[in-house]
Amino acid sequence: MISTLSIFILSVTAIEVVLGKYMLQDNYTGQTFFEQFTFFNETDPTHGFVQYQNLKNAQSSGLVYTIDDRFIMKADNVSITPSGRPSVRISSKKTYNSGLFVFDVNHVPTGCSTWPAYWLVGSSWPTNGEIDILEGVHTQTKNTITLHTDNRCTMTGVAQYMTGASSQYKDCDVNASNQPSNTGCSVTDSRNNSFGSGLNNIGGGVYILLWNTSIQVWFFPRNAIPRDITSGEPSPSQWGLPVADFPFGASCSSTAFKNMNIVIDLTFCGDWAGLTSATSEYNCPADCNAFVQNNPSAFTSAYWDINSLKVYQV
Repeated sequence: MISTLSIFILSVTAIEVVLGKYMLQDNYTGQTFFEQFTFFNETDPTHGFVQYQNLKNAQSSGLVYTIDDRFIMKADNVSITPSGRPSVRISSKKTYNSGLFVFDVNHVPTGCSTWPAYWLVGSSWPTNGEIDILEGVHTQTKNTITLHTDNRCTMTGVAQYMTGASSQYKDCDVNASNQPSNTGCSVTDSRNNSFGSGLNNIGGGVYILLWNTSIQVWFFPRNAIPRDITSGEPSPSQWGLPVADFPFGASCSSTAFKNMNIVIDLTFCGDWAGLTSATSEYNCPADCNAFVQNNPSAFTSAYWDINSLKVYQV
């Protein structure tokens, strides 16, 4: 009998044979984050209690800087902030329609009221889709991977070969009538070191998005990163089952994901972290906005420390 893992490896190997070797196309490291990303400084679309800063203000306030090849991106942790806590949201100038995205991170923001995310999103939401690769709220330690689309994608009745746990909500359509608005379809990593303080305590790791004939996400802790990744010659057929698997096909059209920018951000409260159910689940203050406003020292761990983001194409 052929196992699920064997079927998956055979299928990925076949894809690699057809597509060829993955070659580095874009390397976002250290100073290049300033050069290849734009700094969003408008009202937060997710209604967070945040003041996103432009590049000039972010640099002068010490919210973004580099250490050697690392890129640091953080929130203000010294000021009382009645209008929302100053923070940063960056978006790649380049758009993508496929690729292998390797995100090497040492530290992610964590703590009550925080809502950090590393994701891809199309210019027309939800028509061009959204892929949330690394996301969570408050003191969460298990990563959540989510797709948000229009009515062209669902995982209902779809076989997903992965190690993560699928949500009870299977429809990726943000307007699906059978589930809460904007929920999408998500998968949660079972490991307590895949997000937040759990991830930070092990020195981070690597998150990989493979987007071609499907959307798949892997996470490798710092001490278990495959050699083909560190050598710059990624070979997905060697990695085993992904944490999350969202196949394209009759139930999910590849056209639901198009012309996507890479986004890295840190907001507070808002549509997810601000929910009473979320603050209660993680034993965080019920008045999320008031906590963010009046407790700057609570955000000393609210920062990204990124080694690199590399995008490969065949």
